[in-house]
Amino acid sequence: MMALSTIKTFMGAAFIFHRATAKSNIVDLSTQNWTLASPDHHIKVPGKVPSHAHVDLYDAYAIDDPLSGLQEFDLRWIAYSNWTYSSDIDGLNNSQHVETHLIFNGLDTYASVEFCGQHVGNADNQFRQWIFDISEPLQTCNQSRPSLAINFGATPNISATIANQPGQETWPGGIEGVYEFPNRQFVRKEQSDFGWDWGPAFLPVGVWQPAYVAQLDAQVSVYVKNSDFDIYREGQRNNLPPDQNKNWVFNASIDVVGVIPKDAIMTYKIFDTDEHKQVSSGHLSDIHNIGSTITGIVTLDASKYDLWWPNGRGAQKLYKIHVEIVSDGKTVATVEKRMGFRTIVLNMEPITEKQLSQGIINGSNWHFEVNGHEFYAKGSNFVPPDPFWPRVTYENIHSILTDIVDSNQNMLRVWSSGAYAPDFMYDLADEMGILLWCEFEFSVALYPVSPDFLENVRQEAVYQVRRTNHHPSMAVWAGGNEMEKDELPAVKSRDPEEYDRYLNEYLELFVNTLLPAVYENSHSISYMPCSTNNGYLELNYSLPIPFVDRLYNTTPGYLYGDSDFYEYDAAQGFNISTYVVGRFANEFGFPSMPSLETWREAIPEDQLYFNSTMTVLRNHHYPAGNLSTSVNENQLKGMGEMTRAVELWYPQPHKQDSQANFSAWCHATQIYQADYYHTKVQYYRAGSGLPQRQMGSLYWQLNDIWQAPTWSSREYDGRWKVMFYAMKDIFQPVIIAPVFNVTTGILTLYAVSDLWTDVLGEASWEWIGYDGNPIENLPQVPTSHQFTIGAINSTALATMNITEMLSNGSIPEDNALLVTNISATGTYPNTRETKTFSHSNFFTAAPLSKAKLIDPGLKIHRHGNAFEVTAENGVSAFTWIAPHPDDSSVIIVFDENGFLLRKGESRVIGYRIISGSSTGWEDRITVSSIWNQTQP
Repeated sequence: MMALSTIKTFMGAAFIFHRATAKSNIVDLSTQNWTLASPDHHIKVPGKVPSHAHVDLYDAYAIDDPLSGLQEFDLRWIAYSNWTYSSDIDGLNNSQHVETHLIFNGLDTYASVEFCGQHVGNADNQFRQWIFDISEPLQTCNQSRPSLAINFGATPNISATIANQPGQETWPGGIEGVYEFPNRQFVRKEQSDFGWDWGPAFLPVGVWQPAYVAQLDAQVSVYVKNSDFDIYREGQRNNLPPDQNKNWVFNASIDVVGVIPKDAIMTYKIFDTDEHKQVSSGHLSDIHNIGSTITGIVTLDASKYDLWWPNGRGAQKLYKIHVEIVSDGKTVATVEKRMGFRTIVLNMEPITEKQLSQGIINGSNWHFEVNGHEFYAKGSNFVPPDPFWPRVTYENIHSILTDIVDSNQNMLRVWSSGAYAPDFMYDLADEMGILLWCEFEFSVALYPVSPDFLENVRQEAVYQVRRTNHHPSMAVWAGGNEMEKDELPAVKSRDPEEYDRYLNEYLELFVNTLLPAVYENSHSISYMPCSTNNGYLELNYSLPIPFVDRLYNTTPGYLYGDSDFYEYDAAQGFNISTYVVGRFANEFGFPSMPSLETWREAIPEDQLYFNSTMTVLRNHHYPAGNLSTSVNENQLKGMGEMTRAVELWYPQPHKQDSQANFSAWCHATQIYQADYYHTKVQYYRAGSGLPQRQMGSLYWQLNDIWQAPTWSSREYDGRWKVMFYAMKDIFQPVIIAPVFNVTTGILTLYAVSDLWTDVLGEASWEWIGYDGNPIENLPQVPTSHQFTIGAINSTALATMNITEMLSNGSIPEDNALLVTNISATGTYPNTRETKTFSHSNFFTAAPLSKAKLIDPGLKIHRHGNAFEVTAENGVSAFTWIAPHPDDSSVIIVFDENGFLLRKGESRVIGYRIISGSSTGWEDRITVSSIWNQTQP
């Protein structure tokens, strides 16, 4: 690991314990009394640190809830205003023998800092720590309580000024994805703050992370601002699978404010967090000390440490590693982190001869390996859970990640152009076994490459890599999102003569700048320049930049990289011929409406209908680059796409009560979304045993940032959409997957497993009508099949020509569905536990919009701490259990929901309460099916 003398990063986060000498004085600025003021509007209210101006204005009753109604538009004046946070600081020592530093873990974004009336520094990057030496201003300050003021400039005004500078970088029209505010590519700020197709545009400002004053004895004390702990196998190189038989290497690097004594050494102790005992200890060797950073290394006996595994692959074993900087027998500083011993690699190596002999398409691999084992990545994409990060708590993230584990996911893509994940999110992911695919904050644009911009980005990236590298949940770093998929091809099409220049600028930022930030600060993490990419053309560690980006240098007929695919023509939604055939799917999806209960949190009762002004204007899925808030334009795209999907594929709601009809329409859009995602994931998972060797499905998107139509599976308040249950179902370890090819008319039934050993089982299937009765006089075809599935594989069980069966009358178009079941035994990874896996699935011969649905006669009653649901009269499609509308305050996750019930079938469903204090809701629980959607 290189210790770079130019590093200006920080670490003041909660998960690190650091200790300086007794002569240091650390003042937490969150304990001071703050004021927020705007010179533009003569506003002055109490403020907080950390916070954002919108949050403090709302808390002071100066504005309404920013997430209500059309406040996103009404509050634009806040973004266009300048704001000042100020406080008189208590608890400072003004001795001449003390060095005093302001330490801001995050300033959002353009800030000028004054101390005792003197300007002490500027900030222009939300994602860096900013440290300002205020020793001299404090010495000369004549105030009894020194004053601190942080002046924040209006981001849209500043970004416009930067964009209009003479000689400033420009790009062809339409390259920057614009949703509300333009010019975001010039600003090192959360890009989605400028608006996105699933979220609002507030452009908040404030001291958004913890902040401190650190006072140090100039001779003997230091403040730990950041540190980088790296665990990897001997000889391991980034992006390459390491030798799993090698010992571990522990590399520790600590950055400080102050000066580390020249004779300093580093010691370590490692503790088992489960057994609360010390495993090993000693001295780090090969010490490199440049005064502000000290680095040391030690080799660890691999036999002493248990491995950390992701969810579903084994236990999440964690160790506490305690490192001290010692000088002259005294401890200068201490850093303590919790870590796990694991290797995680994104394998982009060429397809081998062995793989070719197995029938895998030539090209390159694109899959993850943990501790030397390939695994199927099952997961989703995470966006900011709130427009104002200071409001995001440990409890918020714990609830979200609990839902991820509950839904059988093992990977979460922390999407670029939100914000870097907070420390406690990594901690929780470590505990729960959720691998975090992390990205630098760049998306759907090309970016400047001026020296100042690149240096600003470099320092941001180095800080973020060092801050997070010790977490076993850290899976990969990506440079940004979609540039190689969309932006570069668009530039080549619109300005071919300048393409080479734009391409070289892209490589300068995403390969020559960001890659070294990863490789120089970690041996354990892989890097890729872009979220959707074709891997590397060459990985050569004798080159200054080892990673040679493949870009579009591909061979026809070969497969490379991962895919990002959307289809908003609902007529093609279930046509697998339109799906991407690839190694890995990192984004795909379709939007839906939130539930009536969630809408009620945000808009008034008179707006609760499908195309009301507020429902339409809170739908930001309009053409990128269109800053209009036209209701008609938005109806044609976002609202229109959802409407057409329901009309094509499902019975349309026709309820007499307008709000009940609105609720039914919202739910119907969720059913299409769930059906669509379910179809895609089962197709992708079946691909694990097909020539494409497809090894991952991360759907877009997991969560919501507000109450609006989006691609999410989890609504803003934590309610599960139908799609979340569909993903939980299809992400089970062993499934049966009916995959229908519209073009050929052939339906293939696959048994699919992501376990690491063979799975043995039996599958059965049967054609029935919606009355629940078997379809008679079918041709003699097998209705069951015994099978063996290999590790992370699929096997075809049967094929049926649906087009022929419909045309010859074997099955009636309006009254036929295929019900499939599987029962299999297999062994969980890293255990000797043999388990029986069961799964049910179904396929309809024609859209449910054409089906002869009947009242399934659903009944529900309490069954201990669960509910028993029965379909007495017929088939219940998309059976939905929910609290009564009078109990909307209670939010519940059921063990399963949105499922199929055959006539006479009963199912016992457990549940857990997410939030709410409603009592007696269990006696008012409701159950419905898609048939009920159409009833008045």
